Amino acid sequence: MSVYITSTGHYLPGEPVDNERIEAVLGLVHGKPSRLKRRILQSNGICQRHYAIDAEHNTLISNGEMAARAGRACLDDSYLDKSRLEMLSVATSQGDLVLPGFGSMVQAELGVADVELHSSHGICSSSMMALKAAYTGLKAGEHDNALVIASELASRLFKASRYEVVAQEIDFNAEFLRWMLSDGAGALLLENEPRRRCFRIDWIRGFSHADAYPVCMSVGRAESDGRSWQDFATYAEAEAAGALLIRQDVRLLDNIVKLGGDGLLRLIDEGRVEVGRIDHVLCHYSSHYFRGKIFDMLIQAGAAIPEEKWYTNLYTRGNTGCASMFIMLDEFRRTQSHRAGDTILCMVPESGRFNNVYMQLTVVEE
Repeated sequence: MSVYITSTGHYLPGEPVDNERIEAVLGLVHGKPSRLKRRILQSNGICQRHYAIDAEHNTLISNGEMAARAGRACLDDSYLDKSRLEMLSVATSQGDLVLPGFGSMVQAELGVADVELHSSHGICSSSMMALKAAYTGLKAGEHDNALVIASELASRLFKASRYEVVAQEIDFNAEFLRWMLSDGAGALLLENEPRRRCFRIDWIRGFSHADAYPVCMSVGRAESDGRSWQDFATYAEAEAAGALLIRQDVRLLDNIVKLGGDGLLRLIDEGRVEVGRIDHVLCHYSSHYFRGKIFDMLIQAGAAIPEEKWYTNLYTRGNTGCASMFIMLDEFRRTQSHRAGDTILCMVPESGRFNNVYMQLTVVEE
């Protein structure tokens, strides 16, 4: 049974924030401008992004509400009424609450009843895991349709006050992601029949390397001794120890290119990917820094895909974590030239503990 992405949608909160205004929104730590901001922004290439907080650090819209707005945008552009929705599969790195699951909160915001529910937790690849769960459900004949939503609200972690309560000096790894991540949500509707011009999902495949690599990106553990935030006597002590900061071990980051390339070459060897037949590539590289490295790696491996076939909206929409691929796919569908028979390769590398997910789509007409 074939599965099709028949509608897409996204939601980005507030007005775009350019690089000159970014610190005005997130705040000066101890009243001092960052010495690292310009260096990191030059490397990642992002020119503007969206935040769900204002300059006074009020949350203007919750993560669950953003997800619901993306879901509504997707359904509003479809032929399916929400009363007929059979499955809701949702992903985020961090919901508004620790419990219950993010999917339950999004279902309530959407106001959909009697759906099978799935929540996927992780970092960038969690959206693809949520998509794989829905795709598998339709392939198995369990459902005729599913709404898949990915949403991120990272900015609440980057408020200046989060850094000011930490006892030790803030190091590069703790500040790095402050200038990388932003907020947004994307949604895809899956159905077992094509509608209009849409995307058939040919396959989805992931490779996790958590057994072989240490943690590269995390929230919830102290850098000094590796303790979980839950192991401290009080939440205040955990915060003072820096256990609630989002951290990126930048020394490990180049592995994301190596492992992402290895996974693609493995798919080529398996016959899933034929490089010469790829018409479009949508890759969630989190920073412009990685773009050239990816191209060089593919050239050296004899698997080069011409640069003109690559599409990204990183520079204008920012790095929205697990929502990035869904937002990218929605904008690609609406703004980029594609025709029936075109093959689209989607790649989502994740640095959390290195999980890479790939998907191939074929453009079809109803």
